[in-house]
Amino acid sequence: MEILRPFRERIEVLDGQLAALIADRLRVCGEVAAVKKAEGIPMMQPDRVRAVCRAYAERGRALGVSPDFMAELATLLINEACRLEDEIIG
Repeated sequence: MEILRPFRERIEVLDGQLAALIADRLRVCGEVAAVKKAEGIPMMQPDRVRAVCRAYAERGRALGVSPDFMAELATLLINEACRLEDEIIG
């Protein structure tokens, strides 16, 4: 389907950018985990988790993207960050 090629190419570029941003975010989460470990800060911060999910939903609403989808995306990112923190903190 040649007519879709330009759209698919744009999506591929965006997907690459998203993957790079997610990797950067997780690297920062790794740095946070190291600080938590060094300072004896508990891994789980329920208030922070709620705030991040709420912020993602609000960003989605402002950008015309489903707030529920954005909150789910935040949950996926948080779950991976927690897995990473668990590896680092032990």
